[in-house]
This record gives sequence, structure tokens and C-alpha cells, in this order.
Amino acid sequence: MTRGEAAPRKRPDVRLSVVRALFRGLGLIAPAATAELAVALFRRPPRHRASDTEGATLGRGGRTDLSVDGRPLAIWRWGKGPAVLLVHGWGSRASRLASFVEPLTNAGFSVVAFDAPGHGASAGRLSSLPQFIAAVQTVARESGGVEAIVAHSMGGAATTLAMGRGLRAGRVVFLAPAADPAGYSERFAAMVGLSPAVLARMRRSIERRFDQKWEEFDVLTTARAMTAPLLVIHDRDDSDVAWTDGAAIAAAWPGAELFSTSGLGHRRIVHDPDVVSRAVRFVTGSRAATRASGRA
Repeated sequence: MTRGEAAPRKRPDVRLSVVRALFRGLGLIAPAATAELAVALFRRPPRHRASDTEGATLGRGGRTDLSVDGRPLAIWRWGKGPAVLLVHGWGSRASRLASFVEPLTNAGFSVVAFDAPGHGASAGRLSSLPQFIAAVQTVARESGGVEAIVAHSMGGAATTLAMGRGLRAGRVVFLAPAADPAGYSERFAAMVGLSPAVLARMRRSIERRFDQKWEEFDVLTTARAMTAPLLVIHDRDDSDVAWTDGAAIAAAWPGAELFSTSGLGHRRIVHDPDVVSRAVRFVTGSRAATRASGRA
């Protein structure tokens, strides 16, 4: 842009404007139907193609399918040794954390990653936090337990809640974790123009569908009861999940360590060499502790 040239105006999101108008109008005449339409949209994650590098990493892994709630879940495994579980976030995929595979297998771990329900190569087009939690629990159990977990974004929330329900891990690393996934429903309502009454209907519908209350997804309360060592890495310039979310989880989780970065945002943080190295060193500490204790 040359000096004195006006900055280009940001174009309005026409599709979002249409969605808002639809929900506002339909909500006035058919609130129940509007709520169910909102549930479907709320549970539909975006799809993104894996990069060539990510695809190559998946190609080197052993692919299997595991049934979770009667639907196939795509799983990949690499290497031999104690298992480290990789957990991606909402609208993402197993390959998002591909940068961790080689460093972890070189350190003597096996690595397990999966596409969450409704994501990537797994079945379905709809997903939810309860399904994420169930997938984390099932994959960890079928892997014979996990030595450590590395999770990104909403994967951090799902991991925290899965651990609150009995999942065990020696060490945990969260990258840009979400501290208030239940609160996303309010942000979603504001984005698409749901009235408070329709939002309440939507939330009740989801509670009935999964037989769980929204209060059961309180990440910070669950974090306060954790005992596993935790490293939280979060970028101060993250525009998708605020740095304050990671800081809040680290403050709530006893003994957790918070490492802050700048300029990486929400997605590049998972591939940054310094971030990956720091996370792997933290995970490797679990093996050193195990050896020092004399356990196999």
C-alpha cells in the first residue's frame, strides 16, 4: 500500500448475515425447529485438508479403525514403546500434530493419533465434546494405557475431562487449550443470531442427546483435582483461543507449568520446532522418572 492510500474495507460476511437473518426470523415462528437446526450447525465441524507433509506422516503410520459408539474411528500408530496419545482440536485432524511423531518415536515412545468422530477419516459429519471425550478414553484404553498425552485446542479440554473421569497419563502437554468449551455455545449463539430462548432449547436438546449436563464440562473445576504433571504452551497472539484460557488452566491445575510464545497464533504453534522440542523434553521426563523408580 502506498503512502496516503486508504486501507481496503473489510467485506461483510454475506453468508453469515443470511444465517443470522434465517435464525432470527425462524426463531420467532418455530423456536423448537430453530433449536434443532442450531444443534446440527453447532455440532458440524469444519473440514480442512491435510498438508502434503502431514499426509506423508500418516502414510508412515499403521492405520486401523476402532468402533466408538458404533461408528468407525480412524487411528494411526507409529513406533514401539510406551504410548503417547496425540489429541487434535475442533475442526482439525490427527495429522495436525504430525510434527510430534518423529521426535517422540526417536525418544523411544510409540505414538497414537486419531481423527475424532465427525472429523477427518472417521465416520459421520457431526461431533461434540462428549464424543471427543469418549474417543480419548476409548483410544487410550485400547492402546493399553498411555504414558503421556499431547493435546491441542479443544483436545486439551477433552483430555482434562477424560482424566477427570478416570483416564490416567504420566505427563500431559496442552497446546493452546480451551478453558471454557461449554461457553462456546454462547459465542455460537451470538455469532448466528440465536435468541436466549432458542439457545436454551438448543442446550437442553444437547443435554438430552448425550444424557449429560453442561455443568459436567467445567474444565477449570476438573483441572483443580489433577495430579499429573502438566505443561501448557500458549501463544499470546492466539486469536482463536485466548492466551488467558491456557493461563487459567495452568493456574487451576496443581503444579502446572505455563510457557508463553509470541507470533505463532493458534495453528503454527503445533509445528514450531522450539515448541515441539520443549514439549518432547517434558514428555521424556516421564520416562526418566519411570527408570529412576525401577519400574519397567
